[in-house]
Amino acid sequence: MRTSVRWINDYLDRPADAEEQAAALTAAGFNFDGRETLPDGAIQQEIETTSNRGDCLCHLELARELAAATGRTLRHPAKAPTATGPAAAGVAGVHNHDPAGCPRYTARVIRGVKVGPSPAWMQDRLRDAGQVPRNNLVDCTNFVLLEMGQPTHVFDLRKLQGSAIHVRRATAGEPFLPLGEHAKAIELGPADLVIADAKRPVALAGVKGGAQSSVDETTTDILLEAATFDPVLVRQMSRRHQIASDSSRRFERGVHPAAIDAAADRLAQLILETAGGTLCSGVLEAGSPLPPQRRVSMRPSRCRGLLGVDLAEQDMVRALTALGFQPTLRGDTIDCTVPPQRMDIEREVDLIEEVIRLLGTDRLPVADAIRIRTASPDARVMAVERAKDLLAGLGFVECVTHALVTERTAEAFLGAGQHALRVDDERAGGTPCLRPAVLTGPLAARRLNADRGITSGLRLFELAHAFRLGVNGQHEEWQGLALVADATDPSEGYRSIRGVIERLAHELAGVPVQVRPGATVPGMQPAAEISLEGAALGHIGLLSPQAARLLGLDGCVAVAELRLEPLVARFPPERPAASLPAFPGVERDLSIAVADTTPWADVETVVHEARPEHLESIAFVGTYRGKQVGAGRKSVTLRMVFRKPDATLRREEVEPTITTLTALLQKRLGAELRG
Repeated sequence: MRTSVRWINDYLDRPADAEEQAAALTAAGFNFDGRETLPDGAIQQEIETTSNRGDCLCHLELARELAAATGRTLRHPAKAPTATGPAAAGVAGVHNHDPAGCPRYTARVIRGVKVGPSPAWMQDRLRDAGQVPRNNLVDCTNFVLLEMGQPTHVFDLRKLQGSAIHVRRATAGEPFLPLGEHAKAIELGPADLVIADAKRPVALAGVKGGAQSSVDETTTDILLEAATFDPVLVRQMSRRHQIASDSSRRFERGVHPAAIDAAADRLAQLILETAGGTLCSGVLEAGSPLPPQRRVSMRPSRCRGLLGVDLAEQDMVRALTALGFQPTLRGDTIDCTVPPQRMDIEREVDLIEEVIRLLGTDRLPVADAIRIRTASPDARVMAVERAKDLLAGLGFVECVTHALVTERTAEAFLGAGQHALRVDDERAGGTPCLRPAVLTGPLAARRLNADRGITSGLRLFELAHAFRLGVNGQHEEWQGLALVADATDPSEGYRSIRGVIERLAHELAGVPVQVRPGATVPGMQPAAEISLEGAALGHIGLLSPQAARLLGLDGCVAVAELRLEPLVARFPPERPAASLPAFPGVERDLSIAVADTTPWADVETVVHEARPEHLESIAFVGTYRGKQVGAGRKSVTLRMVFRKPDATLRREEVEPTITTLTALLQKRLGAELRG
């Protein structure tokens, strides 16, 4: 706020120079932000106020803060005007049709004023604060705003049609011409609150007065407005019509209904002094009843304990008295009556903040050193970061998508007896369902990229939460990892994304995954179930044709969705250390023909359960299908490595083991030795 040094001094029992004002207000929480000396020698200063201290957007309240901080006495300027005219109710009226938007509206009537220049002292104060003097009526409203922080307005009573004020909502398309030299007419709507006469709006409530009811040199009878409006409503109207004013900035921070009367009295008295006239008796008022005075108590023991400073109770009372809280000490409690303009004071801790703000935050103890304890990295966070790094290295791009999807998309990824969770919010629009599968996000991103011309070679992943109602009606939520990869053919896509999952399991859990084909999964066809040491991990497969059509995707798309918990729960994996082998091993490849439905995991399980002597490792080499193998069968090649820890193993020692394994594979899996 732009302030005048000499204007603030008008309210102090002894003046404070610019440096003292800046230092004291900064210490009280109102930062000094620049100074300028005007041609007549007056000094104006820029003082910052926080958003919750709208009461200090005026000289009187800044003077109160300064007086409290420096031990001065505040001198109040207001005095009640004397009404000598007829009853105001017989001259004008006020009707408030929207008490929610306008909690309180008051009006006073003065007749027989003479419009002319305002006195020199008033013009000087306005210029000090960066204002341009207009005439005595307008200058008085600007003076009261900058003095007491209450926006007011003056209407030419003769220009009001019907001589009554109506606080109401505007009608659709209703025109309004704001005040201002280059102002243009605007169209209002039901979202706008207006001050109107019997036929038209004469002001946009809390934002701007209207040109059609403004005072001019011919004005003799006036109606003085002093009111309060809903801060959110004022802000919305100001932004919607791109009209900002000193009044709107003040109302946006909140004006208490009980703070209106003192400012209205001050305005009426100033107009009587500068423009003459007769004040009609009585105040025209409409709106909700005044809220009760707020009373907040503070415990001195709590104040000392929270601040860590041994403050005397009398110091607390003195500080609160200087700020206008009328404190009363009762035992271990200080009861305070909150001034109406202090809308930021609601709780005990607010009073404690006021005490230390005034007595000085430099009294708070500051530790020379802060002891900290470094915590070990969270394994779950590290596991997620490791997964992201690995996927990025494998050519995947992370995407982050919205959790809401359309009903059709949700249904495509729900199984029998499962239901989507809906959001009861009209803002959700056409996407009212929480995603039942993490896959919906990367697939939507894939479609968006296809629309932008990227039709192949894209790999996407997303880590997110999915939601649904299970078959028992219980709410289910889990964190999952979804993988989407373009493929040139189904076999290539499936193998590629399976390799990614096996690499993830190795890096995060240190154990292999088991894959079981033939699973039925919504959105996938064909699909396989993936498990980790017997625990369900997720599914892998190709995007089903139905889901592809629904999402508008062409071509072969390999997909997988994994539960993240089984992976991160095993992180970091144990990596046993072992010496390098001292003796050479023997490698043996074994090709067996088995049924086409036999998974590799079954072959691996049979070999491990046989516990072959000296077996070091077993690995999958490849699969062959053709007429040499026969219909419905496939040839699986496995590579086994045998090694002795203390001597060189000879091939002849391995042959009996191979024979035993072949017989066991034939018995358990119906395998036939091919080579």
